[in-house]
Amino acid sequence: METLILGIDDAGRGPIIGPMVLAGVLCTEKQEQDLKLEGVKDSKMLLPSTREKLAKLVKKTVKDYYIHTATPEEIDLSVGTKFNLNKLEALKMAEAINEILKKTDLKKNKVKIYIDCPSNNISEWKRELKKHIEKEIVNSENVEIIAEHKADVNHPSVSAASILAKTTRDNEIECIKKRIGRDFGSGYPSDPITMEFLKECSTQYEHDGIFRKSWMTWKNHNGEKRQKKLGEF
Repeated sequence: METLILGIDDAGRGPIIGPMVLAGVLCTEKQEQDLKLEGVKDSKMLLPSTREKLAKLVKKTVKDYYIHTATPEEIDLSVGTKFNLNKLEALKMAEAINEILKKTDLKKNKVKIYIDCPSNNISEWKRELKKHIEKEIVNSENVEIIAEHKADVNHPSVSAASILAKTTRDNEIECIKKRIGRDFGSGYPSDPITMEFLKECSTQYEHDGIFRKSWMTWKNHNGEKRQKKLGEF
């Protein structure tokens, strides 16, 4: 019986602009070691050009992969209900597991699933994840789910998923910049270019689907705008 490894990670949890991307990578133990030898590691430790090169290598090397792009609207709808970002990730990561493993013979293969857990409460988040995994998968004795912090550093399969997620988000950000004809930096609130863009252009692009309006950064900015308008009046 062959042991397969499924690594899952995300990119873009915190930005005010653009999507969050989740990726899953299914590989054999040998393929995982091959990826490590080729320099696959946590995407945050790699230059953009290296990430792009390795993303192509990952797609060619592994047995299967899955990528989901959660738009700002999808994120806002989740955060605006009883859901939150951690629960949205649990749902979307479960969908990745379902999508990949429905094509895998679980009677002939053991699967170890490594996930870079987005929550501080790993056990509670793992319970939430399992709610959304199909019964024949989550109840299989040949499937083991390991959610942990720093999985993107500790497991090459998760590193590979982080590379696919990060390069996909970066490409989405570049597409947005080309579409609107403006540079807004990384999209993160910690980026001065992003915050200057928010200050100058939030009204112009408010309905363009690029901002996460459930974020406190957006709400605080809109509060400041309303205060100024009242003062001007």
